[in-house]
Amino acid sequence: MTRESMTHRYGKLSITLHWLMLALFVGVYACIEIKGLLPKGHPLKAMFLGLHGLFGLSIFALVWVRLLGRLTPRPPITPALPKWQTGVSHLMHLALYVLMIATPLLAWLMLSAGGKPMPYFEFYLPSPVAVDPDLAKQFKYWHELLGSAGYWLIGLHAAAGLFHHYWVRDNTLTRMLPGRSNNPINQRQR
Repeated sequence: MTRESMTHRYGKLSITLHWLMLALFVGVYACIEIKGLLPKGHPLKAMFLGLHGLFGLSIFALVWVRLLGRLTPRPPITPALPKWQTGVSHLMHLALYVLMIATPLLAWLMLSAGGKPMPYFEFYLPSPVAVDPDLAKQFKYWHELLGSAGYWLIGLHAAAGLFHHYWVRDNTLTRMLPGRSNNPINQRQR
């Protein structure tokens, strides 16, 4: 398939997964922020923590589908980006994938080392490590550090998309928007 014959938009599955992942990230961060605002011992704290874990593990499950999708050709950005911007884009996507994989893994290790089960719907994941409270604290530190970095990574990713759409005026963002025409002429008429 030549670049000229490629579509100018991502496929429906890629677009759906992208925006579903955003919704799951909103859920992950909203739940942990709301839990943090509730007073100690509040009965809803456990519910929000459980939803936080459910959304996080859903991100972990779906990221593998997204990674498989990256093996297929991606629609080109038009006009083409300078090489340095392409390099920064690749680094940003790599950091986001590390976030989506490492953060849930660290949560699983943290809970396991803390002697707590890792529930996912009606299933419990097996413990990959022995109970070790000190190790659990280390995993918690790294989980929270990556989670905090996620605010920045997601924010920068969104800001870059908006910058390209409104300032550079290329098709970076429109390639991932749902409900748009696949006609490259419509992509330039904004």
